[in-house]
Amino acid sequence: RLPIRVELQALTEEDFVSILSDTRANLVEQYQALIGTEQVDLQISPDAIRAIAKIAAQVNESVENIGARRLQTVMEKLLEELSFEAEDRKGETVVIDAAYVEERLADLAGDTDLSKYIL
Repeated sequence: RLPIRVELQALTEEDFVSILSDTRANLVEQYQALIGTEQVDLQISPDAIRAIAKIAAQVNESVENIGARRLQTVMEKLLEELSFEAEDRKGETVVIDAAYVEERLADLAGDTDLSKYIL
């Protein structure tokens, strides 16, 4: 066994955007499929993806840098309300834009003492 040391760099906002939009079976597609099981068409705009990535990068910098796993927490918080209401919104189209992201996640990005609540 050879001891190998590797220095890693924190993921940037651009990295998070790429993870959310370029990877196969990314979180956006997963949540669209999950919400789609209730016959709700979930659309997340490119500016919303950028806003999600920005918030994930900010929280990683200020709380604890857990890399791409942060996206799961951010997406879950963003779509928490919709997940519970999806059954009642059957047949609707829900469009998530940057304004919606900033409104729903403002407390997440602004409060650095949330480390006890955020994975």
